[in-house]
Amino acid sequence: MRSSLSSGGTDLHLELPATGSRRAALAGALRDAVRDGRLAPGTRLPPYRALAADLGVARNTVADAYAELVAEGWLTARQGSGTRVADRVVPGRPAARRATAARQAPAAAVVHNLRQGQPDATAFPRTAWVGAVRRALSAAPNDAFGPGDPRGRLELRQALADYLARVRGVRTTPANIVVCSGFAHGLRLLFGGRVLRGPLAVESYGLAFHRALLASAGVRTLPIGLDANGSRTTELPARGGPSAVLLTPAHQFPTGGPLHAERRAGVVDWARGRAGLVLEDDYDGEFRYDREPVGAVQGLDPSHVVYFGSASKSLSPAVRLGWMVLPDHLVDEVLRAKGEREAWAGVTDQLTLAEFITSGGYDKHIRRRRQIYRARRNRLVEALAAHAPHITVTGIAAGLHAVLRLPPGTEAATVEAAARAGIALDGLAAFRHPDATEATPHADGLVVGYAAPTDNGYPRALDALLRVLPAKGA
Repeated sequence: MRSSLSSGGTDLHLELPATGSRRAALAGALRDAVRDGRLAPGTRLPPYRALAADLGVARNTVADAYAELVAEGWLTARQGSGTRVADRVVPGRPAARRATAARQAPAAAVVHNLRQGQPDATAFPRTAWVGAVRRALSAAPNDAFGPGDPRGRLELRQALADYLARVRGVRTTPANIVVCSGFAHGLRLLFGGRVLRGPLAVESYGLAFHRALLASAGVRTLPIGLDANGSRTTELPARGGPSAVLLTPAHQFPTGGPLHAERRAGVVDWARGRAGLVLEDDYDGEFRYDREPVGAVQGLDPSHVVYFGSASKSLSPAVRLGWMVLPDHLVDEVLRAKGEREAWAGVTDQLTLAEFITSGGYDKHIRRRRQIYRARRNRLVEALAAHAPHITVTGIAAGLHAVLRLPPGTEAATVEAAARAGIALDGLAAFRHPDATEATPHADGLVVGYAAPTDNGYPRALDALLRVLPAKGA
């Protein structure tokens, strides 16, 4: 006899023999399910009546089986709480126990999250977002819930075209925007979909995750150096080598600072001369504090720049919405790489973001977060000046992180000390391209994100950071 414990909300396949004692068979099947970990501690079992109906046995049979397992310690029964799997160590299969422990054990005891690129999760505008959901769904046409357009919903693409023109100086139309799930998804479409091929020039500091993603697509990345004026785009070869370059020109990641105006114009000229492309990752374009916003390079020549943006820093990485602004000649190829619907972003989130932008809610949220993050940045700078003046801080005119320049030879020890203190952050070396040459300055440093902690948690995180920084002359 086969059945499933579904009446009480638990889904568990049981097999009972056709002959023999029903009570003994049921008790044995439940005991095995607990022992094997298929019924986790605390799981509530169905009431006698429900399980008896599912199995086609008398209620007393189920009651007796439950009572037997309660007496043995496999189950617990309390008035008002029902019958549950006991909270006890189950002598099950060693491999299964190890796998369960591995899934449940945290990688590290993080007390203070100072990692870059993560906004304060508690700051997501839930109330405003819920209102935008209601308005968007009420206004949505019926065809919004059909097969749809691989570019993404027109409502969102129109809202993005208007917003990006106004805020970032991007020149585009909705037809040239393709909605994706973020920057990494965009890279996968371009290179994994064989729209573009390597090699690809990249900045000598950047996310290792992006380099690994490109490597998995068979793309070799060639680093170009950095200095006070940003990426040394003058190192790009006029002939041979890569015909595309990936840049973070508004705020170099992670070292900070915009690409100098002459180099912005120069890299566009380079792309024109090579019939090549500039891939522009505008990962935190809205957050500027001490200078006028630097417009997108895409505005200089939309036919030779692919512009990437997303909601991961401005709203939340959980929203999973990004966008690519493409030259005319790449749109059809990217749509071909995107394929049939499986890689498309959810319609409800697209409609909601479109409504959030057009209603002014997005601008309001950005202004509020910009003020808060600027205050946090200021507090970090002031604390360093007061308690660790020998440590300089750079890359602070924009973004959600700062770079703390450490005394030579102290980075690894400081990162380890931070981990022991429960502080999650990264050393600058983690972002350095493995093929970067000695011509690129290699200073010790920490990449400290000041956006992720809650408003109440940030002061404590900052105090903890100050305690692990190396002393002068270390």
